[in-house]
Amino acid sequence: MAGPFNACSPDRPGIWLCHQIRRDLPGAPPWMTESESRTLSQLAGGRRSEFLTSRWLIRQGLANASHQMPEHCQPVDGRPVRSAMPANWCLSLSHSKGLSAVATGTSPLGIDIEPSQRKPDWGRVAKRWFSAVEQEWLFRANDPFSFLKVWTLKEAWLKATGRGIAGNLQTLEVRKDFELYGDRPDQQWLASCFYIEGFLVTLVYQGTEDGSGSLPAITLLEPPPDDYGLIHAGNLGASWEPMFHRTIRTRR
Repeated sequence: MAGPFNACSPDRPGIWLCHQIRRDLPGAPPWMTESESRTLSQLAGGRRSEFLTSRWLIRQGLANASHQMPEHCQPVDGRPVRSAMPANWCLSLSHSKGLSAVATGTSPLGIDIEPSQRKPDWGRVAKRWFSAVEQEWLFRANDPFSFLKVWTLKEAWLKATGRGIAGNLQTLEVRKDFELYGDRPDQQWLASCFYIEGFLVTLVYQGTEDGSGSLPAITLLEPPPDDYGLIHAGNLGASWEPMFHRTIRTRR
């Protein structure tokens, strides 16, 4: 199944993507906060471009989700997990190999992206960090693409639940056919995975399944202008293919 990018609505999270540009600026753009400007001054090369693009994209995503002007939007200082203006939006950020992604929503969420053609030493990682159940079906499948789907799921889950990797990768167990079990019984969580622009994009978010199977809204935006100005970015024509959409059950 494939289709055009779906429209955003207030009752479901949004995923906003853009390709990075390799254009440096002599100083921070005027819309950056003092904290962001200090961080930018310590970066160079690709990391500097990545930071500029991601902070620009956060403002574009917030603007589209909240119907505000981009210059009136900004994340909290430090790790951008929520908005400062407008208030009460949850955020999650990911970037890889020239693509940036930000997720916006009114409940906790986490996003992770990986190039679909990446060839990691996945067997070593699985043996060290994954459960026996996960190892059994992954080694039987012997498919790096399946491993990447599991890895982005776990990364997105840890971001959504506010935890680091150390000691927490097994708090979400991914079983055969992507049956998901987590350790948060007091909340309902959903997970969606897509193939977009040669990348796997996985979102984990807190919410309730309404029975319609509605997927998160996905938009590929035009890259930033050369000066990283906060004009409203246009949408690019692109298509997506859903890999799965699942409820995360409580592990027994």
